[in-house]
Amino acid sequence: MANRCSICGKDFQTGNLVSHSNIKTSHRWKANIRKVRVLVNGAAKKIRLCTRCLRSNKVQRA
Repeated sequence: MANRCSICGKDFQTGNLVSHSNIKTSHRWKANIRKVRVLVNGAAKKIRLCTRCLRSNKVQRA
């Protein structure tokens, strides 16, 4: 299952970790995803949300 927000679609970002000796290694930063019970069309349902959508009240918790 993808580590992706159901509301905004946020998922991982890629880039390089750079050491003090300037060696680059690839890295993935995962989105802060939580499984939350929310009201969808009047019914409670568990969906995956990023914490930014949760904090900005884009959904109503059940």
